[in-house]
Amino acid sequence: MILAIDIGNSNIVLGLCHDGKWSNTFRYETKEAQPEFYYENSLRNILLEWGISSSDIIGIVISSVVPDLNQSIREAVENVTGKEPVILGNDVYKSIDFQVPHPYEIGSDIVSNAYGALCLYDDHCIIVDFGTALTFTIVDKIAGIKGVSIVPGLKTAIQSLSTNTALLPIVPLALPSSAIGHDTVSAIQSGVLWGYVGLVTELLRKIKSELPYEHKVIATGGLSDILQPLANQFDQVNKNLTLDGMRFLYELYVKK
Repeated sequence: MILAIDIGNSNIVLGLCHDGKWSNTFRYETKEAQPEFYYENSLRNILLEWGISSSDIIGIVISSVVPDLNQSIREAVENVTGKEPVILGNDVYKSIDFQVPHPYEIGSDIVSNAYGALCLYDDHCIIVDFGTALTFTIVDKIAGIKGVSIVPGLKTAIQSLSTNTALLPIVPLALPSSAIGHDTVSAIQSGVLWGYVGLVTELLRKIKSELPYEHKVIATGGLSDILQPLANQFDQVNKNLTLDGMRFLYELYVKK
């Protein structure tokens, strides 16, 4: 079994891969950095709930875009499993035949998405990741990651309205039937969510127009199923794409 831990700005996602399939996953909200024993106890409880012994885990891979959490979570993982995790970064990228531009600044989640898409779909891809940031990653079968576009994610956009205004509340991420709001909640929902339908549609159109050949469009991320009108824009929806890419990178790295 391989344990993958994806540390994001909004959520920490754990996945346990057994025989090439994600047998268990767990997602919880990322908080301010906690002491190492907090993460250690959390991991022990999760494994206990899954009915998994730490001795069954043969390897651990971590992707993180929150540097403040890295050391504590790494120590917690080592204390629970007795194994040193592989941390995705430039040392890993250098060992694989996959082009990663600006390896010291690109997010390991973006790299994982890109590599996972190539391994799973064996095609040129545009990956649309609905997370804290909404990212569009263009991947070439031969040349690797060709470029990325980044905008604030859905939850980030709604939270920014509440944070930076006196009267606007945080509202549920639910797409209203109408693009015209009739109260404060539906006004924010219609503006942000229908606005993002247009944003994704137009940005994909523009990206495709600049590419010399067809690309598969893959959606991923915890919020990838909220904007239902976008369903016809995607060839595949894979919520575990980041975990898949992390596993593939880990397996390739340990074989080197």
